[in-house]
Formats: sequence, structure tokens, C-alpha cells
Amino acid sequence: METKEILQALPNLSVSDLKITESALQLVLQEKNSLTKDEQKRQLTLAAVTAIADYAPSSELNIFSDLEGEDFCHYPDQDFYNSGN
Repeated sequence: METKEILQALPNLSVSDLKITESALQLVLQEKNSLTKDEQKRQLTLAAVTAIADYAPSSELNIFSDLEGEDFCHYPDQDFYNSGN
């Protein structure tokens, strides 16, 4: 099961299923808290290097920046600022 599918399934989980999820989260947190400062730094460095591609030109994350400076919504036939006055 992929992350997207898991996140979509969460609202439909029963209480017992959520207990499993809670236990998994506790295990992750325990592992995170057991890391040395150097191990934490290595993980953060790896995460940063992995995220570089997300911020590259033409990435999906930046796709909406092409719209900067454009009107959000433009309705030439209607004047919303003066309607009803």
C-alpha cells in the first residue's frame, strides 16, 4: 500500500486499526529519539538532499509559480466590487 492510499484510508479505519497506527507511530518516535545527534544530522541532510528535486525548475511543487502576477479570477462582464450598490 502506498502512502497516498494509506492517508486516504485513515478516516475509514476502526478504533482497533487506529490502535495499530498509534503503536507504529510510537515505534517511529522511539527510534527517532534513540538516534545520536550525528545520526539525526545525517537523516536531516538526506531529507534536504532528497527535497532538492522538489524545488527544481519545472517541478510539480513550483508549477503554480508560473501564474504569479496574473489575476486570480477575472470576469470581464461583472464588476464584483460595485455589484449591488
